[in-house]
Amino acid sequence: MSLAARPSNHGTRFHNYLYDKLGLDFLYKAFTTTDIAAAIGGVRALGIRGCSVSMPFKQDVMALVDEIEPSARAIDAVNTIVNEDGRLVASNTDYIAVQALIEDHGLARDRPVLIRGSGGMANAVGAAFRDSGFRRGTIVARNRDTGAALASRLGYDYAPEVGDRTAPVLVNVTPIGMAGGPDAHRSAFEPPTIDAAAVVFDVVAMPAETPLIEAARAAGKPVITGAEVIALQAAEQFERYTGVRPTAEQVAEASAFARA
Repeated sequence: MSLAARPSNHGTRFHNYLYDKLGLDFLYKAFTTTDIAAAIGGVRALGIRGCSVSMPFKQDVMALVDEIEPSARAIDAVNTIVNEDGRLVASNTDYIAVQALIEDHGLARDRPVLIRGSGGMANAVGAAFRDSGFRRGTIVARNRDTGAALASRLGYDYAPEVGDRTAPVLVNVTPIGMAGGPDAHRSAFEPPTIDAAAVVFDVVAMPAETPLIEAARAAGKPVITGAEVIALQAAEQFERYTGVRPTAEQVAEASAFARA
């Protein structure tokens, strides 16, 4: 199950597709609640195997579980809870997925990273980069309070605008380029910034080919897409719930189905 202020059907479609594909006796449903403590109590009392947690509950649930794994502790935010015979174990698969993608794509840790955004997902992404060995970085955010605070936590620099700043690793963790949003047709970084980069990472998952990703591909830059993040974090959740690790091909199929 999932708990969110505004539930989407992505997780429902992803998980239920794989349950059916693999013949597993599970069912995934999305819920909203105005009483997160009672909802988590229900997970424990009813023997529900687990749940994903979205905003605004990612921090509130930390006081309601029995164990917090390092992935959630690193960013003080939970997105996955697993019920182990009444013992609730919390983790953050967004953080885990970003770290895995850094490794899979062979990003050089000695290069600076430029991260645009300072919200909850930017916290997870920034911490994943820092904890993967990226010691130099800049957080760009119009909100000075959240941007400077995130930069301070990570040991990175802060800037209110991208300006003429460049970095080998560019990461967008804002809604710029998101389908249906006011900036759906904008790129989070301008062409000169993209041209100076070695790799471009856009965490926006809908669409997978955002204006930033399209611009980076056109410039011949390696890219990491938000579709990769959302698929990998869901696969991590799936394994925690079921004990079964789907193959890369199965994850791709489920992700395509969920996004259709």
